[in-house]
Amino acid sequence: MQAKNHRRDMWAKRLLAGVVLAGLAAVPTLAQSTGNFNLFGTIEKADATAIALKNDTDGAVETFKRSPTLLTLRNKPATLADIAPGDFVASAARRGTDGKLHSTELRIFPPAMRGVGEGQRPMNDPGNQTMTNATVTGAVVVDGSNNLKVRFEGGESELILDPGVPVTRIDTADASLVTAGAKVRMQGVRNADGATVTRITVQ
Repeated sequence: MQAKNHRRDMWAKRLLAGVVLAGLAAVPTLAQSTGNFNLFGTIEKADATAIALKNDTDGAVETFKRSPTLLTLRNKPATLADIAPGDFVASAARRGTDGKLHSTELRIFPPAMRGVGEGQRPMNDPGNQTMTNATVTGAVVVDGSNNLKVRFEGGESELILDPGVPVTRIDTADASLVTAGAKVRMQGVRNADGATVTRITVQ
């Protein structure tokens, strides 16, 4: 049973990685015909096997299959002081005049998402930002800025979080929040068999 649960968790993380690698970059609100989708809208109907979503973009309603490993999340505002060693975080950042990476936004992931998209890579955006998904190994506040030391597979880095940088904590939430009328961000995979929701973030 333990091995089965491990395989299920690894499968869920691989699916999540596809929608998290883009991190905090701007993402399309329209689903693609195949591949990963990322939608914002209002739940019209939800049951044990399917979820109907009214898309914010055009008002269209589409029904999605509910993954057996569906992860339900909720965003909560956080502060620089909430970031602690051991946290797994995702941060978009730009290179400052001091040569260091200064975060433009940071999210603290829950344990269920530890390791998702781990690494540091360029983002395909006009601001030439870098995305870092890593574990915090040290945090020191200097002149109002939180200087983070982070480690990821194959390397280490430093992130500077200046005052005013948005920080969000993502917490796991009860599936009962996925109900008609809820405003959500819905992510998953679309293929020849239809569209399956793997992650829902309640707004």
